[in-house]
Amino acid sequence: MQIPVPVLTYSFTLRVDLAAPIEMGAGRAGQRRIIPIIGGAALGPDIVGKVLNLGADWQTVFADGAVHLDTRYALETEDGAVIEVVNVGARHGSPEVIARLAAGEDVDPASYYMRTAARLETGDERYGWVNHTLFAGAGIRRASSVEIAFYKVE
Repeated sequence: MQIPVPVLTYSFTLRVDLAAPIEMGAGRAGQRRIIPIIGGAALGPDIVGKVLNLGADWQTVFADGAVHLDTRYALETEDGAVIEVVNVGARHGSPEVIARLAAGEDVDPASYYMRTAARLETGDERYGWVNHTLFAGAGIRRASSVEIAFYKVE
């Protein structure tokens, strides 16, 4: 028997609006900061709705500029379901690209790496399938938001 090869199927894109970072200072592994999540949108086909003003990205910035992303927030679908999102990942690139991102510039997403792995959870039976699905994401960092395309790992 062969181990199955995972297949990615596009599910939805999130546009996540962010408040200004709260700098925590040096932690055990690098610079720590919290970036509040204040809204946004979920754009189908599988999930359509809004990102709630609830949650944050708890980041660790390493000496080489790479960032560990660790987020927890919630969506409300257009038909009233609430879905929790726990999304972890990595963002890195050349020092020049990272400096441009930090300055709030739009940078070609092909020039840096931003990938995530997400777990979604809900008690709403209409979306119960998310409780048993892993999601892989690819993202873009903007000045005051991120956009992440989520793919079901099947």
